[in-house]
Amino acid sequence: MKKVILYIHGKGGSHLEAEQYKKNCLGSDMIGIEYNDYLPWIVQNQIQSVYDKVCERYDCIYLIANSIGAYFAMHTLQDCDIAKALFISPVLDMERLILDMMSWANVSEKDLREKGEIPTDFGETLSWKYLCFVRENPIIWNVPTEILYAENDNLISRQTVNEFISNHNTHLTVMENGEHWFHTDEQLAFLDSWMKKAIG
Repeated sequence: MKKVILYIHGKGGSHLEAEQYKKNCLGSDMIGIEYNDYLPWIVQNQIQSVYDKVCERYDCIYLIANSIGAYFAMHTLQDCDIAKALFISPVLDMERLILDMMSWANVSEKDLREKGEIPTDFGETLSWKYLCFVRENPIIWNVPTEILYAENDNLISRQTVNEFISNHNTHLTVMENGEHWFHTDEQLAFLDSWMKKAIG
């Protein structure tokens, strides 16, 4: 059986990150999906295009997605034939994240609806169109999924992760003292070990 792993990076990341994970996924081809926009209705076209191409060449498709890449993956590929997914620090509930960011920035739904877009001090621009899109496009995710979550993730709450796990076919691994962005030697070693086990 010919197997391929699609890699979908997070914000500020690159499809080239797939290269560093190849050592954990011996026996499988790996393809990083590149995108430069962060609007799901644009990114979905880029993900779908790669998925359609690999379907012609491979019998089995796995998925690795990082942070917001997990949201894009679930949104685009929820009705596709994915054998297994591995999510690293995943955005599992985009509406919850947007509402949290609105709270951090002290922005009400009324403010956002009236202004359309509101920049924040922490570098994100809140968008009414984006929030409406998320609400109008709910995700139904039935793919067996392994999640790697960091204990000190400052973006995604443990409550959000627990709610997702209770409603999906998932297995959770938590790195104590880890951060949303796995970047230290210790964190990357933990990630590599988790990925090798999760890929099987």
